[in-house]
Amino acid sequence: MIKKLENKDDKISTEIRSVFQESYAIEAKLLNASNFPPLKRSLENYIICGNEFFGFLKDNELTGVVEIDHNKSFTHIQSLVVKPKFFRQGIAGKLIEFVFNSFNSKLFIVETGVKNKPAIELYKKYNFKEVKQWNTDHGIRKVLFERKTK
Repeated sequence: MIKKLENKDDKISTEIRSVFQESYAIEAKLLNASNFPPLKRSLENYIICGNEFFGFLKDNELTGVVEIDHNKSFTHIQSLVVKPKFFRQGIAGKLIEFVFNSFNSKLFIVETGVKNKPAIELYKKYNFKEVKQWNTDHGIRKVLFERKTK
């Protein structure tokens, strides 16, 4: 089940942050990143964040989270994370499908590290196309994907 998460609530934001921390620890290893900014994101940042958060719950456990920044021009999947013990169970794909079905956009965008092969394969599976690569100031090469709709 996917539901909107009220990130202004301290308890819910703590749960959201926990899923992010577990997932991003794995991504940092994939990217060989010793300085990985998503792991430094504070609880307060989640609480005050203006983005929308949606969670995938399995047996009442928060197993995956998608963070969305939506405006009239596009929908940006800011973050898409799954608890490692639930990897390869289709949760990320269900969250992506939820975003496509919930946000009326002509353009969806998402980015990840170039070395994050599982994420890249997932985005390509959902018809995202690579549009740009760049180096961050913390030493990670990133890639931007877009998916345009009619």
